[in-house]
Order: sequence, then structure tokens, then C-alpha cells
Amino acid sequence: MWNRLILTLIITIFFSCKSEKPVSVSLEEDVAILANDSLAGRETGTPDEIKAAEYLRKRMEDIGLEPKGNSGTYFQTFTFKPKTDPHQQVQYTMAGDSTITGTNVIGYIDNQAKNTVIIGAHYDHLGMGSEGSLYRGEEPQIHNGADDNASGVAVLLQVADSLTKKHRGNNYLIISFSGEEMGLLGSNYFVKNPTIDLSRANYMLNMDMVGRLRQDSTLSISGTGTAPVWTQSLNALNEDFRLVLNESGIGPSDHTSFYLQDIPVLHFFTGQHEDYHKPSDDADLLNYDGMRKITGYIVDLIGELDDDPKLSFRKTKNESEQVPRFRVAMGVIPDYLFDGKGMRIDGVSEGKPAQKAGLQKGDIVVQMGDSTVTDMMSYMRALSAFEKGDTTSVVITRDGDQMEVKIIF
Repeated sequence: MWNRLILTLIITIFFSCKSEKPVSVSLEEDVAILANDSLAGRETGTPDEIKAAEYLRKRMEDIGLEPKGNSGTYFQTFTFKPKTDPHQQVQYTMAGDSTITGTNVIGYIDNQAKNTVIIGAHYDHLGMGSEGSLYRGEEPQIHNGADDNASGVAVLLQVADSLTKKHRGNNYLIISFSGEEMGLLGSNYFVKNPTIDLSRANYMLNMDMVGRLRQDSTLSISGTGTAPVWTQSLNALNEDFRLVLNESGIGPSDHTSFYLQDIPVLHFFTGQHEDYHKPSDDADLLNYDGMRKITGYIVDLIGELDDDPKLSFRKTKNESEQVPRFRVAMGVIPDYLFDGKGMRIDGVSEGKPAQKAGLQKGDIVVQMGDSTVTDMMSYMRALSAFEKGDTTSVVITRDGDQMEVKIIF
């Protein structure tokens, strides 16, 4: 855990009056504050999220970003009524009873350029374990969200700092979103109430969960089909990563809001893990060297495109529309970065069918019942055929050996 004296010093610097000379802040220090218990999980609309927003405002100010929220501030607030029906859309409204107010934090680098690059990461999380938590303990616990998404915000701030010193071919909008965990609310509100001319938006880069780069250096980048230049540029600049590229511009993070406005997007992601949406997602588990590599890669990508014309937008296949509906669950966390044959398991939930059948992290599901499993989509199609009470055989490979187990849903 982080040294308490160092953490106290950092907090004192940033929440006291403005210093004469801005302090250089590391990835570790940003994460240490954003994922600290004192912010109680940064749930949207809470006083703890406002504390995080104020910290981000101060960081953007010290980096040298201009305010680009509402009324000359760094803040863009939005008020909404929470959904009572999970299928209904959130309604933005005036503040009142039973409403929640979120706060986007927005800074700007004005290079007097024609177009603007938007770079974002959400900073909200689940507080004490609101809807979406995978924690099954009886007592509420703080969900600090170090990887999700203090990691993305820390990288965002480092990228912003670099861009104040280089790459003048575009303007840069740096935005930390609220309300992502409640349904991409902050990014959705921004694109409907932009503080820049969105017709001049060149592209949008989104960092969401970039703190757990694995030993094999696998980095997932989604949205590569949204502009013709993406795949070539990403591969040409890559020296550090095993890239897994996904064309779709639709996904469960804030880049989706911009894709739906016909803006090219990319989403950077280091993969799911067993601490996702649990109290155990803490700062000491992050791979900070990996985050530094991702920061450099993103800055290099921006530089590579700096003198290019505005990117051409392309629509992509919406893979989320093809996802089947499920009546049962295996109780596993899939490895979304796995690009081999089958569905590799990255975690197993206690007391669920997979654990009861003896499945383990690292097992690769290659068949369910009569269905061959070649990837995530075929796994989901196979799973959708079962109902509660059904029994089926599941064929897996473990350490190169194939074996069959019985699953009871």
C-alpha cells in the first residue's frame, strides 16, 4: 500500500491554495488519490465524486489546460432521474427530488487548429458497491476502482501533459467523464451538449481499464474499423504490445457515445480480471510500467496523425446487436484478450456451475453440448441454448490436455 506520509503530502498540495510552480505528478500518485478510501469509490453524484472532480480540475489547471466546461469553468454538470426500469432511457432533467447530478471535468489545449482531437476516460466508479458490483459479501465495502478507471484517468492526464509540449496540428479536448458506470451518461450528455463544435472533431480516444497489462503485453484496441488509417498506424507504431484489434465502434464504454455521432474512435483496454467491480480493485495491483508504455504509445499515435487531414469515418458492424440473450450463466469471467480457438476462462465465481464442475482459470472451453466453441460469440450462442436445470457436457483444454466435464445450470 502507498506510504501514508507521501499520500498526505500529495493531497495537501492539490487541495490547498495554488502553488507558484505546478508539481510534476506521476501515474502512481494520481491513482493513489483517485483510488484512495477517502473518496469512497467515486460514485456518481456523491460528495466523494465532487472531491475527485475538484482534484481533476486542479490537475488540469496545473498542467496548463484551459477550462472547457460550462460558463468558463472546467465542470459540465448534468442532472438525471435514476432509471426504475432497466430498459428505459435515462431522462436528463432539472435538479429536484430524486435526481442525481454528475460532473464531467473538461480541459482544452487551443492550438488554433482547424480540428480537435477528443481524449477521454471516466472517473466515476461504484461507491460502496452500487448496481453492477460483483462483490457478494454481506457488509458494504468501498469499491476503489483503481483499474476501473483511475488507471485510465491517470494515463489521460499524462497524455494531456505531453500534448502541452508537442503535436500542434490539432486542438485537444481532455475530458474525464462522470456517470459511465450508470450507462455512459456523462459522455452521452456531452455529445448532446458539446462545449466545442463536434463537426470539427477529428477523432476520439478512450482509455478504460488500462492498468493491468499482462506479462504477455496484450493490449486490446477496439474501434479500428471506424477509420481506414487505424490498423496500419497502430501496427506501424507498435514496439511493446501484443495487439488484439477489434473493428467495432460499439462497446460498453464512453467511446460509443462519440461513434454514434459519426466520429472515429479507439478504446484502449488491458483486459478483465477477477477484481473487476469488486472492493479488491486497488492501486497496488496495477502495472505502472505498462501504463507508461500505453501513455507513450497513445502520444506517438497522436503525433503520427498530427499533420494528416481529418480522419474519414466508417460505420462498423454492431457486434452487440448479435449477442444472444441468456437464461443461465456458467459463472466465469471470459478472457476477452484471448485470440486463440475457444473461450479461455480468466476467473471462476464461487458457488456457480463452473466452479462446481471443477473448471479453473486458464481452462479453454472448446465445446458445449453439440456446439463447437471457437470464440466468444460462438460461446455465447451455445450458452443461450440452455435453461435453468439443464445439464450438458463441456469440453475444455487444460495445459494442452483435453477433458470433459458436466455442467448443471
